[in-house]
Amino acid sequence: MKKGLKITFLGTGTSQGVPVIGSTHPVCLSTDSRDKRLRVSVLISWDNYNYVIDCGPDFRQQMLTNHVNRLDGILFTHEHSDHTAGIDDIRPYFFRQGDIPIYAHERVVASLRKRFDYIFATENRYPGAPSVMINTIGSNQPFKIGNKTVVPIEADHNRLKVFGFRVDDFTYLTDAKTVSEVEQEKIKGSKVLVVNALREEPHHSHFNLEEALAFVKKMEPETAYLTHISHLLGFHADVEKKLPKNVHLAFDNLVIEL
Repeated sequence: MKKGLKITFLGTGTSQGVPVIGSTHPVCLSTDSRDKRLRVSVLISWDNYNYVIDCGPDFRQQMLTNHVNRLDGILFTHEHSDHTAGIDDIRPYFFRQGDIPIYAHERVVASLRKRFDYIFATENRYPGAPSVMINTIGSNQPFKIGNKTVVPIEADHNRLKVFGFRVDDFTYLTDAKTVSEVEQEKIKGSKVLVVNALREEPHHSHFNLEEALAFVKKMEPETAYLTHISHLLGFHADVEKKLPKNVHLAFDNLVIEL
């Protein structure tokens, strides 16, 4: 019998998180736990496998909160800090399991090598440094994680190419502003689509709410969840009421199964 996926939203916030440090914006002062958003990431689990998409600066906290005791690999969408800055915190997994597999475009690997050179060093390594197993991925090159196939989906984050990922009937796409018709075909048929929706006002490198909803409508998933949300989108409870019936705001630690 085919095992389904369990998806845990580890973080659903934008690059600064919500609340923003020092902000007196009403959403930043909200007491609703759904308005408190760590940097964006999801955990994909099935059988005994655990893979995360991105590991931002809140990675350690996210792993502790969700009691993730084993990590089989990290899929990187792109190199921006809110998606990569937590990579050093793979150390406990490395100490128990050995090299941690990472899956990323060669450009992203080059960025990680530069910023976290001690992780990738081959000589005179610091004894406490973690180590990774590099898997470079590219457009139109499906790859395996565990016993499942991942289809990378290319999108444009302003002028930067980023990857979304489809596993079975689940598609995750963040930091997208435009997606070509060719790449859209890879998404169609997904039961669950996760896509970024930064705020109501237009943004140069992210879908705003209107663009995200139009994209969801075109892709026709059974259910969609919005992520990479800033405080400027509004209170979770208020925004949720305005959305189509099959579209929801994701929130930190939300778990769905498909």
